Amino acid sequence: MGLLSDPNRRRALTKLLTRLNAPICVMCYLAGVAWFMGLAFEPFTLRTYMSENAMGSTMVEERFPAGERALATGREFAAHKKKVGGMPVDWLVKTMQSRGLEVFTQSFTRKLPFPDENKERYMVRGTNVYGILRAPRAPRTEALVLSAPCSEGNNNNQAVGLLLGLAQYFRSQIHWAKDIIFLVNEHDLIGMQAWLEGYHHTNTTGGDWSPLQGRGGSIQAALSLELSSDVITSLDLVLEGLNGQLPNLDLANLFYAFCQKIGVLCTIQGKLQRNDWDTTSGYSHAAQTMMLMVLKQASGRPWGDHGLFLRYHIEAASIRGINSFRQYKTDTTTIGRLLEGMYRKLNNLLERLHQSYFFYLMPSLSRFVSIGYYMPAFGLLAVILLLQVLNLLVYVGIIDSFLLSPSVLHQPSSPGVLSILTPVVISHMTGVALYTLPILSQEMAVQHFPVSETEAVVLTAIAIYTAGLALPHNTHRLLQGEGTEEGWRVLKLVALLYLAVLLGCTALINFSLGFILALSLVPIAAFITPHTPKALSAAIMVLLSPGCTLLYCVFVFQELQETPVSLQDGWMLFLSVISQGILDHALYGSLVYPLLALLIYPCWLLLWNILFWK
Repeated sequence: MGLLSDPNRRRALTKLLTRLNAPICVMCYLAGVAWFMGLAFEPFTLRTYMSENAMGSTMVEERFPAGERALATGREFAAHKKKVGGMPVDWLVKTMQSRGLEVFTQSFTRKLPFPDENKERYMVRGTNVYGILRAPRAPRTEALVLSAPCSEGNNNNQAVGLLLGLAQYFRSQIHWAKDIIFLVNEHDLIGMQAWLEGYHHTNTTGGDWSPLQGRGGSIQAALSLELSSDVITSLDLVLEGLNGQLPNLDLANLFYAFCQKIGVLCTIQGKLQRNDWDTTSGYSHAAQTMMLMVLKQASGRPWGDHGLFLRYHIEAASIRGINSFRQYKTDTTTIGRLLEGMYRKLNNLLERLHQSYFFYLMPSLSRFVSIGYYMPAFGLLAVILLLQVLNLLVYVGIIDSFLLSPSVLHQPSSPGVLSILTPVVISHMTGVALYTLPILSQEMAVQHFPVSETEAVVLTAIAIYTAGLALPHNTHRLLQGEGTEEGWRVLKLVALLYLAVLLGCTALINFSLGFILALSLVPIAAFITPHTPKALSAAIMVLLSPGCTLLYCVFVFQELQETPVSLQDGWMLFLSVISQGILDHALYGSLVYPLLALLIYPCWLLLWNILFWK
């Protein structure tokens, strides 16, 4: 307290921080990166454990016997699907009714803002079929969901067969205290979104769907099953949901516990767990797994049908069967026993899963990194922005006037409001154009250029993004004269505070996205000035811009998945990622695209204005 109350000591501390500002910022950046990379080292992580007492033991006797019958049902489903050229609604209704379920259907229609060339669809029409097994031992106020998407071709037929087999087996059990809903949804996420909105009587995305005729209790947990082979080598757990949301860690712990009990190989991010954590290859494997999770979470898109449940505070995950060249094989009966065990433990819940973590990273299924361990990595990067703010406050005289010597109340000279307000307004108007014009102008672009609607949307977004580079000239044309030396300092002060708030709020909601943006934006925000070499600084700023950061993430993601791509293929993937980001926002409410277009990009443009300040 004496240090803060004594003006001389405050002045000395401020001068010290100002003089050592650059070295401290460099050390904080390197320390933040090192801290993040150290999170994958096993001694720095925590071992997973079950926090929910109702699921603390796996002493459940799983007896599901009908794996072969489930495969036969899956083949029958595939035959009817091929016969009708889509979802065999009538066959599914009759089959579920024969298994003693209350069966209902829901039709839906959705027109996309522009064609989805990846899945070749524009006007989507489909039907969801679901059956409800009523709880015989409870007042039916709670429910669990098991879903399997009806995919195109021969994909996921085995999952639908196993779902119907489990429905028949569960019907013969009397210990269920929750309704169990067996859902087969068409058109993957679009069908799941329609069903969830109908179930909860909401319509947040503008879809057209028929109201649900039958409902169960409040959904406590859900699993989405994806199987496309009669036998598998491992089960992969998918956790990442919409806008980077994750289910309660106990759901992942439950899956891992039953995999260990039954003897099923389990993976996360498609990678098996290794025990040689003290070797270079073992650490590299854990780091790759964690970075894959970071990139998937940062994308903000749901990586499975489970991802849409999370916005309704329903703990959900997807389980995918992988059939690789490993010698170890697991049959459908074993998978059914695993799912039976998980649902019997979820059936014991007295309240929603809440005792374990909701914010975490997983370098393996047996280890996790909690929010208290990974947030300091972001904090070290955020400190750089605060140090630069302190440095600018000293330069413009605010610290001297109001903190160091309050008795001397001289007013420092300040730049005109117009010189600061103009670049802020123009930058955000460019962000609004980047957010709205790609979709609004697609018809005009198709009429005047030989491109498809999807190409028109993506190329318009890239054109507006690139046009922002000309903003310094347009801005200074409106300023009616040259800017002052203090003008760019005040503008940078505004940009630094703006960026600090943006990144801080983003990291609290989606740490991975906030950290990746901080890695690229903090260095240029800290050290950009009008006095640095223009050509070199401009090249660095472009290379660290949000668009280029997205391009790097595409290549890094492919490398981590061990599927490297050429420059041309990587560029095509980059264009596909842009179109999918815009579609995810329009269809499901993903916030990544509006965040980048309306907030992050304008903030980067403010820094670009500072570089070319006259």
